[in-house]
Amino acid sequence: MDGLGGGPKRGAPWKRMSKEELENQYSPSRWVVRLGAEEALRTYSQIGNEVTKRAQATGRNLLDVPYGDGEAEKLDIYFPEAVSEALPFLVFFHGGYWQSGSKDSSAFMVSPLTAQGVAVVIVAYDIAPKGTLDQMVDQVTQSIVFVQKQYPGNQGIYLCGHSAGAHLAAMMLLANWTEHGVTPNLKGFFLVSGIYDLEPVMHTSENAPLLTTLEDAQRNSPQWRLKTAPTQPVDPACRILVTVGQHDSPEFHRQSREFYQTLRRGGWKASFEELHDVDHFEILWNLTQKDYVLTQVGRVPSPWTERVLP
Repeated sequence: MDGLGGGPKRGAPWKRMSKEELENQYSPSRWVVRLGAEEALRTYSQIGNEVTKRAQATGRNLLDVPYGDGEAEKLDIYFPEAVSEALPFLVFFHGGYWQSGSKDSSAFMVSPLTAQGVAVVIVAYDIAPKGTLDQMVDQVTQSIVFVQKQYPGNQGIYLCGHSAGAHLAAMMLLANWTEHGVTPNLKGFFLVSGIYDLEPVMHTSENAPLLTTLEDAQRNSPQWRLKTAPTQPVDPACRILVTVGQHDSPEFHRQSREFYQTLRRGGWKASFEELHDVDHFEILWNLTQKDYVLTQVGRVPSPWTERVLP
């Protein structure tokens, strides 16, 4: 079958794929290795709900805190036992292809990180079809501004996103903070199995609720924008860790590697890591474990301590 680009097979690899193959590449549940697709999604949701309920039951939190005027513009803050304004804050953006997911089922890393003195913020935003990509990016920006204003003495704000949430976190590399009257104390980005070029997604069923045009895709693609009009790091010391699961699809691998390479060429302090023997969803499940490599904040070596957290 002819590729989506038509004519000679040139350009990005995805343009040489049939619609069926592209659909397959951008369907993470089809690449799970230990569970069936439906079971993986069900387990992912179940674990997220359970760990979030436990985190909310501890009492060391502020829930449904409004960071804007919109109904969905709320966030949850989970604190370590020793609550102080001078804490590092990990701000998490959930995935779900910009059309599903919730902060109320995304507190995977709360217990391991708060146990090590890190405050965790889980952000809600308007998902499609109610929310547009532009709106989501604006809401994520607002949430970070809110955290900085509420906790100006923080020891650093670290952004973490999974899948579509990694895209939203990456868009913050392009944010114009002067428009918001505050420059957040961003110290690191932790991007997990993300999508950084949205154009391929336009040609899959995932675009049905998004209705993304080519202009929308380019405006909201950190890969495209950093490549065509590079943005220099505001803080050269700010570190970015781009990760992808070993069992993520080849397209997710390509997107992660190319975004990492674009960051390095632009002068960003970026690292890349393929996480061994995990798929798109198991990465998050493992964040519930205090002895998992990505949640060992206080131990060395660790991607967080060596590449993201101070």
